[in-house]
Amino acid sequence: MANEGAKAATSDRRPAEGRRTPRGTPKGRQVEPAALAAVRALLGTAPRRRDLLIEHLHRINDAEGRLSLRMLAALAAEMSLSYAEVYEVATFYAHFEIAGDDAPPALPVLRICDGVACMIAGAEAKLAHARRALDGLAKVEPAPCIGACDHAPAVANGFRRLAGEPTVVSPAQLRADAPAATPPVEPAGAGAQWQGCRRGERTPEQVFAVLDESGLRGLGGAGFPTGRKWRLVAEQPGPRLMAVNADEGEPGTFKDRWFLEAEPHRVLEGALIAAWATGCEAIYFYVRDEYPEAREILAATVEAWRRDGRLGDIRVELRRGAGAYVCGEESAMLESLEGKRGLPRHKPPFPAQRGLFGRPTLINNVETLWWIPALLAKGGAWFASQGRRGGKGLRAFSLSGRVARPGVKIAPAGITVRELVDEHGGGMLPGHRFKAYLPGGASGGILPAAMGDLPLDFGKLEPHGCFVGSGAVVVFSDRDDLRAIARNLVRFFEHESCGQCTPCRVGTEKAGGLIAGQTWDAPLLGELAKAMADASICGLGQAAMNPVLSLMRHFPEELS
Repeated sequence: MANEGAKAATSDRRPAEGRRTPRGTPKGRQVEPAALAAVRALLGTAPRRRDLLIEHLHRINDAEGRLSLRMLAALAAEMSLSYAEVYEVATFYAHFEIAGDDAPPALPVLRICDGVACMIAGAEAKLAHARRALDGLAKVEPAPCIGACDHAPAVANGFRRLAGEPTVVSPAQLRADAPAATPPVEPAGAGAQWQGCRRGERTPEQVFAVLDESGLRGLGGAGFPTGRKWRLVAEQPGPRLMAVNADEGEPGTFKDRWFLEAEPHRVLEGALIAAWATGCEAIYFYVRDEYPEAREILAATVEAWRRDGRLGDIRVELRRGAGAYVCGEESAMLESLEGKRGLPRHKPPFPAQRGLFGRPTLINNVETLWWIPALLAKGGAWFASQGRRGGKGLRAFSLSGRVARPGVKIAPAGITVRELVDEHGGGMLPGHRFKAYLPGGASGGILPAAMGDLPLDFGKLEPHGCFVGSGAVVVFSDRDDLRAIARNLVRFFEHESCGQCTPCRVGTEKAGGLIAGQTWDAPLLGELAKAMADASICGLGQAAMNPVLSLMRHFPEELS
């Protein structure tokens, strides 16, 4: 007892300044009442669900031109999330600009695409010119492919594509709110096949049979048979969901943008038929942030069909990407739809087994769904009879580069690049001689003009180290530097790597350094490519070296 009293006396004599003072607030960034009120006003009556985090970040970013730290903290509090959860998502996506609380007001942003099609059309000079002309008046920055390769070099106010030279754009024009895009007039009979399904004129099994007969395959790049995919999902225990991948970020690809802007009703009809046939209760459209017009047109179309009851019992939701090419990979897209960073998942399980919110999920590309109404109206045999050289069906090619008439071209599967250019592209540009081409966008490899008679179809180009993918065909001429093109493509993959796996994150950076000089170490590049292909989690890292490998394989004279 005496000792305890002595200890107490000693404690009482401790200097006041040495005592620990309790914190008046929790650790970490504090929520400012004004910021919380601003967040609540921007979100309005929208649900505060975790899967809507990216949508809510967009609301703040659109309103303020950036994401301040105080607003991130307020959003985290409003959604009952940790600040770290919100911050890690906001910093993952390229289109969210994080700024300090005392940062100056945001400038309008002019984006000039430096993707491969825009690069060969003079994007670098246009970028330098715009920076000089708009110095201090706007933020001028390069952008990865914005899906406007047929208008190269493409320029966007924010993400709305501009026509003409950026030097004639005033800051006032850049700051002005653009009117919402107007949906096209629906033709007579739009939605007829979907309404027939609702009335019981077909069964799901009959729809599957038409798909099997047609030979329709996934046209986002993988080429998996559509009928087989739909059956796999339908066989899974419910409840089931559907996701539409409209996040085409492959440099050279812009077909889905064309479908959504020109015929959104047909894409929506195909999606509704798919959801009905496979028993999916809801459809989630994941649309590229670079496609604001397409997103607005699709939203207006969905709302019009909802008002007049044409959606039936199927719920349709639109979600907006935020600038991550990797979210074109199906499992990364699912992560983003759940409001998370777009990190690809390990497989198995596959999305058809456990996808969005852990439910069996049907995932289809925009073009695949666009074909569904025509298949049901005309029959599977009609579609299957359209190909050339053993190919089945028709498909949309995104044609760009040194051709007279770039654009979306509906052509038979199995057509050659020479036929595509001559029959649909108006031939080469005057003064340009056909030298090489990308048959399947940035990841599809590079082939020489001597191989211009190969069929553009699934399984036909793989023996040559290339593939047709989503049908993004970029044509090069004798005026183009193929080394520079390969560097551009590898730089794109380095920029877009999600960073989850070391082979891709480090490999793309190392590849960029190895091909920067005039002398390329072919054995070392081959070893690096094999390690990336074998060990990367998703297709980005697995295919990132295809441009380099095909250049070494088919163009040795370019490297000598």
